Amino acid sequence: MHVRRITFLLLMSVSTLAAAQGPTDRTQLSQHIIQYEADLGSLRRFYTIANSPERRQRFRELNQQYLSQLDKLDFKALTPNNQVDFLLFQRDLKEDLRLYTVADQESERIKGWFPFAESIYALEKKRRRGLALNAETLAQDFNTWTAQAAEAEEKLGKMTSMDPVLASRAEETVKGLEQAIKSVFEFYNEYDPAFTWWMAKPYPKLIEQLQQLTRSIQPRAQLGEKAKDGSGIVGVAVGREELMRQLKMEYIPYTPEELLTIANQEFAWCDRELLKASREMGFGNDWRAAQEKVKNSYVPAGKQPELILRLYQESVDFLKQHNLITIPPLAEETWRMGMMTPERQLINPFFLGGEQILISYPTSGMEHADKLMSMRGNNPHFSRSTVHHELIAGHHLQMFMNNRYQTHRRRFSTPFWIEGWALYWEMVLWDKGFPQSPEDKIGMLFWRMHRCARIIFSLNYHLGKWTPQQCIDFLVDRVGHERANAEGEVRRSFVGGYEPLYQLAYMTGGLQFMALRRELVDSGKMTDKQFHDSILQLNELPVEFIRALLTQQPLRKDFQTSWKFYSFAK
Repeated sequence: MHVRRITFLLLMSVSTLAAAQGPTDRTQLSQHIIQYEADLGSLRRFYTIANSPERRQRFRELNQQYLSQLDKLDFKALTPNNQVDFLLFQRDLKEDLRLYTVADQESERIKGWFPFAESIYALEKKRRRGLALNAETLAQDFNTWTAQAAEAEEKLGKMTSMDPVLASRAEETVKGLEQAIKSVFEFYNEYDPAFTWWMAKPYPKLIEQLQQLTRSIQPRAQLGEKAKDGSGIVGVAVGREELMRQLKMEYIPYTPEELLTIANQEFAWCDRELLKASREMGFGNDWRAAQEKVKNSYVPAGKQPELILRLYQESVDFLKQHNLITIPPLAEETWRMGMMTPERQLINPFFLGGEQILISYPTSGMEHADKLMSMRGNNPHFSRSTVHHELIAGHHLQMFMNNRYQTHRRRFSTPFWIEGWALYWEMVLWDKGFPQSPEDKIGMLFWRMHRCARIIFSLNYHLGKWTPQQCIDFLVDRVGHERANAEGEVRRSFVGGYEPLYQLAYMTGGLQFMALRRELVDSGKMTDKQFHDSILQLNELPVEFIRALLTQQPLRKDFQTSWKFYSFAK
C-alpha cells in the first residue's frame, strides 16, 4: 500500500469518513436504493395478500425495472462506495427475482389443492377499489368455497406425509386466502346492509374451514423417519448445493467442508484454554467439574437484572479504558432491559439484545428442573460474554449507528456482519484480558465453544448427516449445555425462521473481523478506535467489502469473493 494511502487512513476520523461520501454519492446509488425501498413499501401496502400471484408479479416488475436502471450506469465511473452499493443492490434484486420464480414453481405444484384461490384473489382485488358486490351471489360463492376447502382438507388428510417446503408454501397460501376474505368482510360488513344480511352465516363458516385446512397441513410437514428422531424438531435440510450457493452470495470463499475444518480448529484452541482454566481452578483436566462449579454460581431469582447492570458497566468501562471505540452518550443512555417470556425461552434460553436486552431467567410457573437449567445456563461467568455481545459494543451500538450512517445499507443485512461483529468483541476482549478469573474464562469459553459447535451441528444437519437429536446431544456432550437449553438452541436454529447460514455466521464473521484487524490495526495502519468507528459508519456490509473500502482495493463489476481470511493449521 502506498504511504499516502496509509496516511489517509490514519488521519481519517469518524466525521471525515461520513463526509467523504460526498453529495455525488448521496444523489447516485444511495438515493436510488432509498427510492426503491419506498416503492417496494408502497407495493407491499397495496398488494397485501401473502403468496398471491399478483403480488409476486408486481414485485418482479419492480425489480426488473431497477435492474434495468443499474445496467445503464457506468460502473467504472462510480466512486468505491457507490460500486459497493451497486454490487450488493444488484445481488439482492437478482436474488429476489430468483425467489419469486421458486415461489411460482412451488405454487404451481400445489395449485390443484386450492381450486377456489383465483376467485378469492379476484374478489379481494375488487375490494381494494370499493366496487359494488352482489351479496346474494357472493354468499353462494362463499358456500361453494367452503365446500371446496373441506374437500381439500379431506384430500390432504389422506396424506401421511408432505414435502415440508410445499407444506410451508401451502400454509402460507391458505393464510393469504383467509387474509383476503377477512379484508373483504371487514370492508363491507355493517356498511353495506345487503352484504351484512347475506354474509352472517357463510363468512364464519368459510373462515373456520380455511383455518381447519391450515391445521390439517401443519402436522403433515414431515421428513419421514428423520422426523421421528425423538426431538420433535422438524426443519428443512437444504443440502450442499444450496449451502454453496448461499455462501457465494455472502462472499464466503470456503466450502462447507472447509468451514467444518475451521470450526474444529477453533474448537481445539478452546479445548486447550479450557484445560488451562480448569487446572487453575484446581480441577486438573476435568473441565466438566470446573464448568459445573461455574454453572452453580448462578444468582438467586430476582437478582439477574442487577447482575446484568454490573456486567454492562464493567464492559463499557473496559472499552473506554482501552480506547477501543467511540460510544455516543445517547447510546449509553437509551439501552434498556426486558424479561423474556417463558414461551420465548423455549426457543431462546439465553439473552436477546439490541436497544433492549431481553433477560432469560426462570419464572415461578416453570418446573423445578427447568428453573435450575435456566439459572445455571445464565450464570454470571457465562453472562460475562453475552452482555457486551448484546449491548455495547455489540448489537445495541450496531443498531444505534445503523440508524445514523449510510442508512440505505440496512437492506444489505447479513448475519456475518451482525453476529460476526458481536462475537468479534468477545474475541477482542478475551485477548485484552477482560476475563478476571479462571471462572470467567470458563464462562467465556463456553460461548466460544458454542459458536464453533453452531458451525458443526448446523452444517452437518443441512448436509443431511445429523438429525436434530444428534445436534442436541452434541451441544450437551461437547459444549456442556443444559439439555433443555440445547433443545431450545437447536429448535431455534432449524424452526425459528433463521436462514441456513445464520448459525455459522457468528464464528465465521468474527474470524473475518479478526483477520481484518490484524491487517489494519496490528500492522499500525489504523488505531483500534479508527478501525472500529469506521466499520460502524460503513453500516451493514459483507466484511470483504468493508475490507475493500478500508484498504481502497479496486472493484470490478463482475466481482467474486477471493479473500481467504483464515489460516489452516499445517
